[in-house]
Amino acid sequence: MLSRRRFLGYSAVAPAALRSIASGEMQAQRGGEQGAPAISERAREVHRRAFIFDGHVHALDREFYHGGSMGERKSDGQWDLVRAREGGEGAFFLSIFVPEEYYPSRFETKQAMRRMDHARRQLEENKELVELALHADDVERIRAKGKMAAVLDIEGSYDLDGDLGVLRDMHRLGLRSAQLSAHNWDQNYADSCCSVPKVNGLNAHGRAVIKEMNRLGMMINVSHASDDAISQAIDASEVPVIATHHGLRQVNNIPRNMPDNLLEKLAAKGGVIGFQIGSEFNYLPEYKWITAERGKTFFDTASIPDQVKGKTIYEVDALVASAYPMKGATVPDSVAMKVDDWVGVVDKAIKLVGEDHVAIGTDFDGGPTLARGMRDVRDLPMVTDAMLRRGYGEERIRKFWGGNLLRFFRTVSGA
Repeated sequence: MLSRRRFLGYSAVAPAALRSIASGEMQAQRGGEQGAPAISERAREVHRRAFIFDGHVHALDREFYHGGSMGERKSDGQWDLVRAREGGEGAFFLSIFVPEEYYPSRFETKQAMRRMDHARRQLEENKELVELALHADDVERIRAKGKMAAVLDIEGSYDLDGDLGVLRDMHRLGLRSAQLSAHNWDQNYADSCCSVPKVNGLNAHGRAVIKEMNRLGMMINVSHASDDAISQAIDASEVPVIATHHGLRQVNNIPRNMPDNLLEKLAAKGGVIGFQIGSEFNYLPEYKWITAERGKTFFDTASIPDQVKGKTIYEVDALVASAYPMKGATVPDSVAMKVDDWVGVVDKAIKLVGEDHVAIGTDFDGGPTLARGMRDVRDLPMVTDAMLRRGYGEERIRKFWGGNLLRFFRTVSGA
């Protein structure tokens, strides 16, 4: 529970965070931080000029379960507002994450509302650093004030039945993007990539959900959806759809990644694919090593019903709390992905569908195992450096970092 004392304490964090940001930026410019990767001066300049709009961040899972403020610099995990600013991020999709543990007892709508309330309070408490963006114009207005812009995106289910009244309520609270499937589980109207199909893509109500999201100007997020659901969503939607944090199946043949034919279909209608920054999606040697170590794939949720059976929502909170922030695996150098390997995956997509349809959706603090030498969000300039090594011009780099995602948001929201 947020007491008045804790609220005042959180509110006091923001000015300190601003000072910490300024100090961190000076330190980055001097290149003096212990353990920081070597970045070329050209890459620093190009990165500094780019508008970086991250399509998927688990910005508040830690704070929901353990307290604290997103405006506080953390010593672990991969993301907070202070380090994000140091890494150059100017806007981000803030994931309202409702994981599978809340579904068996049908707690998903209550959890979605709790997480929305928490996100709105956190944004208010850190208003010196960040503001809620409801339209693309808001993103630009907020950035002009020197703040970060946050777009609320639900990952998982707001309601397994897809109740349109609940959807409208969430929209009134500021939700502007919603995932079509219930994370790695099926909704009752849309199939996931990683569960036995219920409706073979979308059913009639799934198409009604898409129609209502179109009317509201909401972005349809097909990450985690099945191939059939993605294809049918592209057909059903009047506007382009987005995969906020994805990979390519030609690189790693898992159902969580997108096949070439679907990427081509998505792009042909103006859609965008955001690339998840982890090796499990994008580098086969490391994926195989991690899967062998864990004894299961990262998208295996088969054990969850037994784990949560009979538990209250607060007992489910306690059960899952230790997972946050989700951390990537520790892997030997012999199988570790390099940042150039990761950029090579983005390059495959550009060669397939062009530079206007790719973006970044890091999934920071959602569990990605980062490239060798990358500590956290502060080291995003490593990607810019790798893109320059590959011969990318600044215009292409700017499109990838934020131009394409902002254009997509404007197309869907109408402003």
